[in-house]
Amino acid sequence: MIIDTIENLCQYVALNPLFADVVDFLKNHDLKTLGPGKHPIKGEDLFVNLQVAKQRTKDTCFIESHVQMIDIQIPLSCEETYGYSPLEELPDAAYDEEKDMTIYEGVKPKEFVTLTPGMMVIFFPQDGHAPCIIEENEIKKAIFKVKNI
Repeated sequence: MIIDTIENLCQYVALNPLFADVVDFLKNHDLKTLGPGKHPIKGEDLFVNLQVAKQRTKDTCFIESHVQMIDIQIPLSCEETYGYSPLEELPDAAYDEEKDMTIYEGVKPKEFVTLTPGMMVIFFPQDGHAPCIIEENEIKKAIFKVKNI
């Protein structure tokens, strides 16, 4: 997991060549004015989902992880807290290959971190994460899905 500001994403392009395309997309698009939904950047290898998500709390959140994709999550409308647990500390759970998602029912995150608009978090396949923990009723956010190559 990496936590930083959006401006510093360019510092991480060596980790995945598609990160450079995310940096370029951010230079040429205003996430706050993009409509909700999936916006393709490089087919199924790289896209951004703009969504309005409902509130979760530390009590109602759930941990998820992904195998094929890396998440770059960016809160847009308010602060967002993310739960985090290393994958190696999570119990076995069923992986949904079609959704590229494992959900860990009944497991609470080990740690929590709060981001403000202008920040980003990068979740790799080894990072169990619980997003959308917010004080507001909903949050507008961007989630870049980047092929893990």
